[in-house]
Amino acid sequence: MSIFESIVIAIVEGITEFLPVSSTGHMIIAQSLLGMESTEFVKAFTVNIQFGAILSVIVLYWKRFFQTLDFYLKLLVAFLPAAVIGFLASDYIDAMLESVQVVAVMLVIGGVLMLFVDKWFNKPDENQEMDWKRALKIGFFQCIAMIPGVSRSMATIVGGMTTKLTRKNAAEFSFFLAVPTMAAASGYKLLKLLMEPSGVQLLADNLTVLIIGNVVAFIVAMAAIKFFIGFLTKYGFKVFGYYRIVVGVVLLVLLALGIDLKVI
Repeated sequence: MSIFESIVIAIVEGITEFLPVSSTGHMIIAQSLLGMESTEFVKAFTVNIQFGAILSVIVLYWKRFFQTLDFYLKLLVAFLPAAVIGFLASDYIDAMLESVQVVAVMLVIGGVLMLFVDKWFNKPDENQEMDWKRALKIGFFQCIAMIPGVSRSMATIVGGMTTKLTRKNAAEFSFFLAVPTMAAASGYKLLKLLMEPSGVQLLADNLTVLIIGNVVAFIVAMAAIKFFIGFLTKYGFKVFGYYRIVVGVVLLVLLALGIDLKVI
């Protein structure tokens, strides 16, 4: 992987990780357009640059993130469903990560659903406290995002809204939940890479690329979070829904025309 490729992928990750448009899907598309080979390091890179995105949440929300033990226990409850399913279905998820077709279809389906999210679920109640029931429900919604193209952000925000959280509060809890979820995914992928016969050497040879990717993802993700909270609170989900539909349809048309977008 070249430095240029790492910067492009990191920019895509930083912009899309916290937007409801699927960061994984967009990174798969970016890899395909760049003609990148889907090596073990490339797969690990696309997961491990999430460390930079994680750091952006901690920096922006540090006063709220470092809270009481009760807050962390609720994060743990929300994190556990994805942790268990992600561990058990790791190989199957990795296989789906190589399919542009899956991404395209899920972008369209998710986009159509997002056109109606505000109408169906934007009915917050007065009690906005995060309780155990809300945390667990959001955690199960997060599991849906293991399908490339769904969007972890979209799944968890919608999950929060179904419990009658405001869009802003649902989005912020989604950001907080991203920290243990993405840290676990990144750590697990890094461990798998290091356990490969040439894993340590592979990581050492590409350390500069990995560092640059995380720095870029951190900077871009900070800007994306600030934009998204304001935009979502004011305008809702429809714009993101239309965007997902357009991108998904374009991909499906290209695939139907026989243009090979498969990640190599």
